[in-house]
Amino acid sequence: MSRQTCGRNRLRMTATHRHFRRTDRMFTHLCWLVLALMTGTGCAPHRDTHELLDSLLWVQTSAEYHVLSSTTYRQAGEALDRALRDRTWSAMPEHSSDVANRPPAVILDLDETVLDNSAFEGKLVTQRATFSPSAWDDWVREADARAVPGALDFIAQAHSKGVAILFITNRHAGQESSTRLNLEKLGVPLAKDFDTVLSEGEPPFNWPADKSSRRRYLADRFRILLLIGDDLGDFIPGARDTPEQRIRLAREHSERWGTTWFLLPNPMYGSWERALVSPSLSDDDRVKAKRARAGARR
Repeated sequence: MSRQTCGRNRLRMTATHRHFRRTDRMFTHLCWLVLALMTGTGCAPHRDTHELLDSLLWVQTSAEYHVLSSTTYRQAGEALDRALRDRTWSAMPEHSSDVANRPPAVILDLDETVLDNSAFEGKLVTQRATFSPSAWDDWVREADARAVPGALDFIAQAHSKGVAILFITNRHAGQESSTRLNLEKLGVPLAKDFDTVLSEGEPPFNWPADKSSRRRYLADRFRILLLIGDDLGDFIPGARDTPEQRIRLAREHSERWGTTWFLLPNPMYGSWERALVSPSLSDDDRVKAKRARAGARR
């Protein structure tokens, strides 16, 4: 190769080297720009999450939820057999000893106790929406909720033994026909000779959200063997107190849990959440309040 050729090649190599260095610097600057855009407050990558997502997936997919619910109902069925053998057995603390001649009954909550509304919660998650009365009313009118694991077997067992199945729900009275339709679709027996679904605001009593008056009303007519629900308010008043007060209240009745009272898991919503944060807060403020609580020691 001649010197002239070598020189031209060297010039070409030098020019090419400069080109690569310029390209390398441009690429480096581009990388830093992309990184800045990704980590900047205005352009941070969106994380597709929802306040309900983890608790919803736990209910819909976890073996743990299925086991907890079905086991709770199986234990309730075993307690039911013991209760039927003991004529003085009562799940109501205020019951007197003269309940032996009253017809036996069990009281159940509906939502997340018998009816699984996780499909409704799933709609909120996929639509990145929050709860609204109109959306809830639309869901109730579909009358398409599935049963909570174990609920139908327990109800069938109680019904076969001549035990009245009574429901206390904070679904509004205007939703009762759709609620009854949903229960009938699932094969839940509903008595024809007396009201077995006591809804909030139902005339002529206009029942309040607190379920105590409805429990007393039924306890005057039946020997209540068991209470089954997913919320502290399904068993005792005071469910909307502070978290610390709620725990003390639950401990005061420790002898009833798992014997005459059976509590099902519901991590999606409930009075436990309202005790933490006010429902009137905005979504952002609710999350902030929950995070602050999560960082505090009990």
